[in-house]
Amino acid sequence: MITHPAYTVEPWCLRESELDLDVLEQSESVFALANGHIGWRGNLDEGEPHGLPGTYLNGVFEFRPLPYAEARYGYPESGQTIINVTNGKVIRLLVDDEPFDLRYGRLHRHERVLDFRAGVLHRTVEWTTPSGRTVRIRSTRLVSLTQRATAAIAYEVEAVDEEVRIVLQSELVANEQLPKREGDPRVSASLGAVLQHEEDFVQDSRLRLVHRTARSGLRMAAAADHLIEGPPGTSTSAESGQDLSRLTVTSLLRPGQRLRVEKTVAYGWSGVRSLPAVRDQVDAALAGAASTGWEGLLAEQRGYLDAFWARADVELEGDTEIQQAVRFALFHVLQAAARAEERAIPAKGLTGPGYNGHCFWDTETYVLPMLTYTAPHAVGPALRWRHTTLPAALERARQLGLAGAAFPWRTIDGDECSAYWPAGTAAFHINADIADAVVRYTAASDDLVFEREAGLELLVHTARLWFSLGHHDPHGVFHVDGVTGPDEYSAIADDNAYTNVMAQQNLRAAADAAERHPDLAASLGVDDEETAAWRDAARRIVLPFNKELGVHEQSAGFTSHQVWDFAGTPADGYPLLLHFPYFDLYRKQVIKQADLVLAMHLRGDAFTKEEKARNFAYYEPLTVRDSSLSAGSQAVIAAEVGQLRLAYDYLGEAAMMDLANLERNTRDGLHIASLAGTWTALVAGFGGMRHHEDTLSFAPRLPEQISRLAFAVHFRQRCVRVDISQQQATYTLLAGTELEIHHHGSLLKVTKDTPCSGPLPAVPDLPEPQQPPGRGPARRRWADHD
Repeated sequence: MITHPAYTVEPWCLRESELDLDVLEQSESVFALANGHIGWRGNLDEGEPHGLPGTYLNGVFEFRPLPYAEARYGYPESGQTIINVTNGKVIRLLVDDEPFDLRYGRLHRHERVLDFRAGVLHRTVEWTTPSGRTVRIRSTRLVSLTQRATAAIAYEVEAVDEEVRIVLQSELVANEQLPKREGDPRVSASLGAVLQHEEDFVQDSRLRLVHRTARSGLRMAAAADHLIEGPPGTSTSAESGQDLSRLTVTSLLRPGQRLRVEKTVAYGWSGVRSLPAVRDQVDAALAGAASTGWEGLLAEQRGYLDAFWARADVELEGDTEIQQAVRFALFHVLQAAARAEERAIPAKGLTGPGYNGHCFWDTETYVLPMLTYTAPHAVGPALRWRHTTLPAALERARQLGLAGAAFPWRTIDGDECSAYWPAGTAAFHINADIADAVVRYTAASDDLVFEREAGLELLVHTARLWFSLGHHDPHGVFHVDGVTGPDEYSAIADDNAYTNVMAQQNLRAAADAAERHPDLAASLGVDDEETAAWRDAARRIVLPFNKELGVHEQSAGFTSHQVWDFAGTPADGYPLLLHFPYFDLYRKQVIKQADLVLAMHLRGDAFTKEEKARNFAYYEPLTVRDSSLSAGSQAVIAAEVGQLRLAYDYLGEAAMMDLANLERNTRDGLHIASLAGTWTALVAGFGGMRHHEDTLSFAPRLPEQISRLAFAVHFRQRCVRVDISQQQATYTLLAGTELEIHHHGSLLKVTKDTPCSGPLPAVPDLPEPQQPPGRGPARRRWADHD
């Protein structure tokens, strides 16, 4: 478990006060630094001991075959796996010829601090060698949020009690040996050594390696330069080979003297540029970083994050653990997206190789909503990346016999790279998820340039898929059959409610956008007849409902299926996907993750208040939450229907997913969507924020454990701060012109000069719905007043 006495609860950092090798892999994930382009896992500076070395470049992957017992039409033939690229973090230390290895000698102190405001990882160590020499080590590491290709380390060694000879070996290392993982399909596939040498270089204190992937044909370069400060007599030497480029620094330190190395590393890659071009790219990045200097890089990082926290911070009183967790979440989601710049946002960000580094629908449904209202500058590029993959999505739809675009279930470069699997292959809802993100971002940002250049085309081609995939029955009702919704334990179902209500919005939004931009729509072949057909399908699409039970069905006939034998499922039988055949799951009432409940959040306008309460009560006892995506969504609807204690527990699960290693796979990277779900549970759950069409509304209500919640959201060039107590909510306009909002249904006009307040209505005392035995969220006992 990451939850450990060594990890302290502090509002603006994650501090590890001692080193525990039993949680080293998980620590490497939570202490990871990234900027959306480069990802450095939180490995120790010296390289060993390590759990899972990791250096990643967004979009750099290798192909791997997808074997099938028998070939079938339409099966993807190649998978894609993110690769561990050249490691520039390593600075090995030898003290009087003894390697600094924390497993030997005597460790007096070891502390690491991930500073959310400064955007750096600090480390402080005091260690005595087996032969009795003591040194202090301080390092600071950053991955720049302002200079996209740059990462840097300041590493300092001090002699404590006796004269010592220090040797530092600063390295670039390619094709590191990685531990093999087995047993869990969510873990990354191991490809071995995949980087083929093209060039190595060393001159003075500069190192460089250039490699190329064998099958995907991607060229990547890593270069490093150094600034060295030491006592007189400090010397350097350098060497380079195919997979290792090294600068060695030697110095004799008397007690109190220090040797300091500032190492700047630059990364670049391309699938089309020449070796000289990629080489020059990293050299130029080093030149830019050199002109800024180490202190300048720190100042830029702090300035970037000061601006982010001013518009994105969430404050709460009553639970200091959740306060730390939500800032941890905001920081890591920002790191996953800040400089991705028309690359995907993977499910694990760039913190580990889990899920092979793939991007799923998680990005548009969980991550982009948070970023839309806190860091909108990162959302347009993420959606433009989807737009760049349209050719592959159009070809995939054609291959499947459909019109429009069929976006992939999982991908790195836009091609479907998931082996055939009913739950994934039929998950067409990703089209509507992308459209939902387009609609939300366009409406919240007023980015009409994006809508004309990318948004409209995404909406048109996704709408065409729905009209092609669905059909009208003899009574004129529109159905979408044979699909999989968010719940992967129910595959190839007819009229999945989530899919249908999201497709309904997609069809309407495409028609609206085409009418706003008739010239562009005409260039895409859209005419009045097509938009009328989309509107008719949206109007007539079915939303399955069981009149006897008074609840919506997750899909047609779902409520008539046999209920899963929850009582007979042992505690160690979860997650079900690792212990039971999918065939058995598909035909039972058992839900992996929020499905209809998620629909009630994203399309709350399609359900009445009473329907939401009944639906939530019905589906809670069937939902086992074998996905990290679920708790945040369940928190939102639990809060909306008045189950505040349960919502608080679900908030805790989403917030502590990685800090407490709840899924026991944090070692493979953080759960970026669950981290975003922490923000969603607070802002959309207890803040009650909803955005439908042009309306921004709030219906705040707090559990008794939280005495105050405050956050800001960006909407149409305005920034509004929401400050909620147990009695009322106050809305203050921080930037922009007058804004109309709704507070529990009442219209308020907020200006810079006149904040508005509204009371919080009483919450009815309702019986709490039950979850499957042993699958309820843990009761949160952490509260400041406990």
